[in-house]
Amino acid sequence: MNTPTSPALPTLFLSAQDVATLVQRIGLPTVLERMASTLHADYLRWPAFDKSARVASHSADGVIELMPIADDTTFAFKYVNGHPKNTRSGLPTVMAFGVLADVATGVPLLLSELTLTTALRTAAMSVVAARALARPDSRRMALIGNGAQSEFQALAFHHLMGIDEVRLYDTDPAATRKLMANLAGLRGLRLIACESSKQAVRGADIVTTVTADKTNATILTPEMIEPGMHVNGVGGDCPGKTELHADVLRQAGVFVEYEPQTRIEGDLQQLPADFPVTELWRVLAGRADGRTDKAQVTVFDSVGFALEDYSALRFLKEAAGELGLGQALPLVPGLADPKDLFGLLHRAPTPLALAA
Repeated sequence: MNTPTSPALPTLFLSAQDVATLVQRIGLPTVLERMASTLHADYLRWPAFDKSARVASHSADGVIELMPIADDTTFAFKYVNGHPKNTRSGLPTVMAFGVLADVATGVPLLLSELTLTTALRTAAMSVVAARALARPDSRRMALIGNGAQSEFQALAFHHLMGIDEVRLYDTDPAATRKLMANLAGLRGLRLIACESSKQAVRGADIVTTVTADKTNATILTPEMIEPGMHVNGVGGDCPGKTELHADVLRQAGVFVEYEPQTRIEGDLQQLPADFPVTELWRVLAGRADGRTDKAQVTVFDSVGFALEDYSALRFLKEAAGELGLGQALPLVPGLADPKDLFGLLHRAPTPLALAA
């Protein structure tokens, strides 16, 4: 007599195409706004999360990282890499996936791509920070680094903050042409290709740096910084990789996601351990000042933090449910007796032979 088995516990799987379809059906501006709202709400719950710096495995060519976080109901993690040379082989510089799991049972609820999603959440997070730190009348942005994340940054600031001019520079002119082609025809956004970072930054209200090379670069130097600028430093995100001259930080109010991680990975790694910074959640929660006057220079030294991926996964699960996207994966086996995992081998298409 066959013993009935319990059904396999379904895990919702979202592929890259599922996420692309989700964005197409909801609309990119709405996705970015909902993502930003989710991020803001979760940052207001900052004390409720069990937080740690990500675990990183570095090599000569790049880095592979695990980014975990949890509150009392949900655990999340992201696997992500950063390999700048990948584009020479036709691979993305950044590739990622993530999991949401139930804390009470450990059941994985969602397995999702996070390559496309990381670009969306990074752009949305940039806006969350800029809304708190940039001048409200900001309309002109410089975008230094025109690679895979650049269009998302430009569109997030255009749709969510009213930026109507983006001045572009990349050491690879083809990257700038790619960005301009992808955003051609978008009404209300003027794109200007520049011949240098200095030219792009001149007169900008907001400067976003999102470069990929794993080097101690100095894309922005002190003489390029104008009173009242907000610098959104996105690309300096691992040890040995910077974008801002240390004196840019010294002359600014500096804001970070999770201080213990940023001191290791961000542009902040160039400065002493006692250099004062403010975690952004404190500004969002009204516990600390953000911008104090129109002339102040502010810097968001963004390295990406696990809470942002938690928020992104939470949004994806909700939105996919609304649209009926994704498929159920039998990632966890169904067992007649949860203590009898070995019995699963007997029910395989070719039963296990215990002896010859």
